Amino acid sequence: MENPLKLANYDDSIDEKLITNSKKGDKKSLNKLLNRHQNYIFNIALKMLNNVTDAEDATQEVLIKLITNLAKYDSSKSRFRTWLYRITFNHILNLKKSASEKKELTFTKFFGFMDSVPDIFITEGENTNEIMGQSIQEARIACTAGMLMCLDRSQRLIYIVGEIFKIDHNLASEIFDITPVNFRKKLSRTRKDLHQWMHKKCGLVNENNPCRCRNKTKKFIELGIVNPENPKWLSNYKNKIFEHVESKLDETAINTDEIYSKIYQQDPFKTNMKAKQVYEEILNNKNFARFMDL
Repeated sequence: MENPLKLANYDDSIDEKLITNSKKGDKKSLNKLLNRHQNYIFNIALKMLNNVTDAEDATQEVLIKLITNLAKYDSSKSRFRTWLYRITFNHILNLKKSASEKKELTFTKFFGFMDSVPDIFITEGENTNEIMGQSIQEARIACTAGMLMCLDRSQRLIYIVGEIFKIDHNLASEIFDITPVNFRKKLSRTRKDLHQWMHKKCGLVNENNPCRCRNKTKKFIELGIVNPENPKWLSNYKNKIFEHVESKLDETAINTDEIYSKIYQQDPFKTNMKAKQVYEEILNNKNFARFMDL
């Protein structure tokens, strides 16, 4: 599947053909169009909201907006990606607070909590256990996701778009309806806020910091933050975020900022099953033409 957020290998003409056919009532074309974009919408929503159910609901709502407004899309005014992702980002920015956001985390509060979580060392036998290995990865992602929640919504979305998914700054500026220079300034300020805290506290980026994911894992399991039997992050995925961005993980990091973003790019790129069920119900509905405003 092509990455709709990558300029280098993305073919806008495929979208345009699918849209033309969808506007004529071709359900297969609309299905392909939705499939082409829905997992990227879901993964951005998941990073933004830090809650699978909230991200699924947000993705469904965006896709329904896509279906019901597609007849109004005008290719002479903007590319489809710009139009769709502007709808997506505005929708996410205007959502009610997610469960994670209601905690109103700050970096001081978050890292204060992490400092309070006692280290429980993993034994040599546990070190080779597959479930424990998975739980350590869950702990890492839970912690870095918590760091993102310390940013306000606007900062968080800009960081996810520009730094984790590495969306081209020209495309991003179109989506956010700001100049590329302004987008880069906002991204730079957000990087500074997040990265300075990570550098002071996170052992993943600074080996002098004592915090280690593996040493927090057992307590995370005890607290219910990590569930070995029902992993939040390591389910329903086939690959990682870095496989969906221009800057590959195995490339040498050219600056400090790249080191931080690559930590997030190792996270799973998850498949959204729930939204697919919802829009397939719409496609199979006898009133499909009414949804499409045909």
